[in-house]
Amino acid sequence: MTEDKARKRSIRTRMAKTGESYTAARRHVVKSKEGPPTRLSVDLGKSDETIRRGSGKSWDEWFAILDAWGAEEHTHTEIARHLHEEHEVSGWWAQTVTVGYERGRGMRGVNQRTSGFYAGVSKTVPVGVNMLFEEFTDTRKRNLWLEPGTLRKRTSQPGKSARFDFRDGESRVHVYFVSKSKSKASVNVQHERLSDEEAVEEMRAFWKERLGELAHRVAR
Repeated sequence: MTEDKARKRSIRTRMAKTGESYTAARRHVVKSKEGPPTRLSVDLGKSDETIRRGSGKSWDEWFAILDAWGAEEHTHTEIARHLHEEHEVSGWWAQTVTVGYERGRGMRGVNQRTSGFYAGVSKTVPVGVNMLFEEFTDTRKRNLWLEPGTLRKRTSQPGKSARFDFRDGESRVHVYFVSKSKSKASVNVQHERLSDEEAVEEMRAFWKERLGELAHRVAR
């Protein structure tokens, strides 16, 4: 049997099994003959040790599994659901594996989520977690280190987290608080729904400068 005839037979076999069109089946057959795609050299979000501990498998194992399933042809939600339902990966880790896979296959930028691009900045400050929480949620205190009108509160959990609209409401800011000791706490700002990488860099610089001002203010 010639190579061309063998390929056509493989395509028809896949069509019978999956119900795919000839074009879709051919794409998968050809890809399988070419071997697995090269993973991009990008930050996957978690180390190999961490992803193995949290999800039960290494990055190499997950890439092989998802490639074999044809994950590049699926949406973010479909991939995460497949991991959760077929491989019993918990919801949070299913999302983490999905994001890492999408980055490694060039389906998603490093600072990109399904809702758009995001910028993350953290800072440890010399005050207790409740006082730090109030620096964000108490309008009077917040206006001492952040221009009035920058944030408009949506929801909050005392001492744990707060969500805001940013300026005109086109983007969102999620803030998370962690107690380090009675007189020290950390804040993590996640600025989401940004338009592109340029906006990511702009907002990252903005929040680094503003959190620096906050730390300076409460330390006085």
